[in-house]
Amino acid sequence: MGELLLIRHGETTWSASLRHTSYTDLELTPDGERQARTLAAFLAGRRFVTVLASPRSRALRTAQLAGLTVDAVDEDLSEWNYGEYEGRTTVDIHEDQPHWNIWTDGCPGGESPAQVGARLDRVLERVTPLLERGTVALVGHAHSLRVLGARWIGLPPSAGGRLRLETATVSALGHEHGRQVILRWNQPAPPAPGTATDSVPQH
Repeated sequence: MGELLLIRHGETTWSASLRHTSYTDLELTPDGERQARTLAAFLAGRRFVTVLASPRSRALRTAQLAGLTVDAVDEDLSEWNYGEYEGRTTVDIHEDQPHWNIWTDGCPGGESPAQVGARLDRVLERVTPLLERGTVALVGHAHSLRVLGARWIGLPPSAGGRLRLETATVSALGHEHGRQVILRWNQPAPPAPGTATDSVPQH
């Protein structure tokens, strides 16, 4: 069985400032483009049965710079729809709603955890049979890929809250003794020689 690789897009201005970004179609920052190019060396030599990506330009550009050929754009890989919370930070939201938790409450005017879980389940239903032929790559976003990781191991969408995922990282889902497991999570590409990197908290 092949692996299911989850690739989060590179940095945008909103991800750098921890602003929730779903349908707002932002480009990568220069650092985000550098991150995506670093992924190319990390993924070099890997063969994929298929590569699917979110329709957002930040995901498609990351795939391109990482040397991946996207076979299909999948709307179900879009980021969690934040509705009225689009563009806001968690700290800002907590000033109005101090007990708000996206993983249990969802977003007003946007999606609930169950709705996000349902569409990521559809992604898994489509790609899981392909793993018999080799590795599949999915290029997407933080919250939606965290939900997908939780669903892969049979946990509710809310369990994605325990799976931190930074920009331009690669995670691998697979099997052990017939069970669906997380093989690797939130793995950054090794920095290029002489490159200094700083860890940035993620929402």
